[in-house]
Amino acid sequence: MNQTDYEQMQAELNYRQAQKLLRQMIAKLDLTARERSGLEPELAELEQMLEKLDQQLIQIAVFGMVGRGKSSVLNALLGKSIFKTGALHGVTRDRQGELWQEGQVKLVDTPGIDEVDGETRTAIAANVAKQSDLILFVISGDITQVEYEAFLALRQASKPILLVFNKIDQFSKRDRQEILAKVCGERLENLISPEDVVLAAASPLVARAVQQPDGSMEVEMVAGRPQVEELKLRILEVLDREGKAIVALNTVLFADAVQERVVERKMFIRDRRANQIIWNGVMIQAVAMALNPITVLDVVSSTVIDISMIIALSNLYGLPMTNQGALGLIQKIALGMGGIALADLVTTLGLGSLKSLFGVTAPVTGGASLVAYMSVAIAQASVAGVSTYAIGMVTKTYLANGATWGEEGTKAMVNRILTGIDRDSILARIKADLTVKLDLSRLAT
Repeated sequence: MNQTDYEQMQAELNYRQAQKLLRQMIAKLDLTARERSGLEPELAELEQMLEKLDQQLIQIAVFGMVGRGKSSVLNALLGKSIFKTGALHGVTRDRQGELWQEGQVKLVDTPGIDEVDGETRTAIAANVAKQSDLILFVISGDITQVEYEAFLALRQASKPILLVFNKIDQFSKRDRQEILAKVCGERLENLISPEDVVLAAASPLVARAVQQPDGSMEVEMVAGRPQVEELKLRILEVLDREGKAIVALNTVLFADAVQERVVERKMFIRDRRANQIIWNGVMIQAVAMALNPITVLDVVSSTVIDISMIIALSNLYGLPMTNQGALGLIQKIALGMGGIALADLVTTLGLGSLKSLFGVTAPVTGGASLVAYMSVAIAQASVAGVSTYAIGMVTKTYLANGATWGEEGTKAMVNRILTGIDRDSILARIKADLTVKLDLSRLAT
């Protein structure tokens, strides 16, 4: 098996795993009616993303200022006039295209980025980009400040971008080279790779001699044959080589964002009940520790109470956990707390031994040692209660993040997809951004 076959097989596997992950996520949302309220748009989009995966649909969105030829580029790619040219005045349209043999392509036109104010422009870019798999950013000369800011906003969405230098028929070869050098070398340095900058003339004007009624000949500028072969070839190259990886990655990223909203909603609504479970655990732990006279049983009962509390919390957050799983979590928390957890254990054992000694000597001292016994018992109960509270609060946060950071969670899926990306991929440029943004380095430890 050669490297290309292996990469295609891995992409297919990631694609199927993304489908499975999304189905499982939808099936296990575990939302009450109150929690679901306010999340309806996100949940509907989640279903749409699953349908998109099932249909092998890739969405390509075009961005640019008015007059840069966005709609003309889309029409030229389709080979027919579907998108209206001119100012869109805030209207976003999409059409199906036949650009990719393996699946369907949806082309999305967007409002001119200079038609709206900066805040609205950022919102539109974020809204369209979050569901788009590939972005075409159309310019027709040197980049303006508005275009630069819009490009940065799209880059922050961590989506692959092709920069389309349109209307090249209006520039000499030398002028084109100077503009490209300025755009790639100054304006967008380290933001886009040279191979992802494509030249095009979606609606070129060519000179044609036209005979006038008086028999004279005059030159008129008429629409010529679109020059988008290089752009179409680059798009096809990207889709054929890594289309499934792009769709899988963007779908899982979108699902991850929705899942974080779901977790936030759950945390907000279930937080009060979770705190009550934790405080109940703290009180039971403190009372049990104070009344138990045997040191060994102190440690055993403390662990049992903590396990019960963790299981109750896991059920509350819809992530049922076994006794063994709860014990494993306690161990992880203890390791994370390091010296603090060890100090608590030593203190508990030391106070427990002292308490047992005072209890045993009570008959000999005529009960005088019971005063000391009670003082030690209260101190031990306080230490145990604080420890249980800490474990409970860490567990509460862990369970909310556990919906995202589990072994089969969305971030783990993103990490697997990014791991298989080579440095020549169009996704390579956003790999580092996503690793930092999603803190994926944690998955490798």
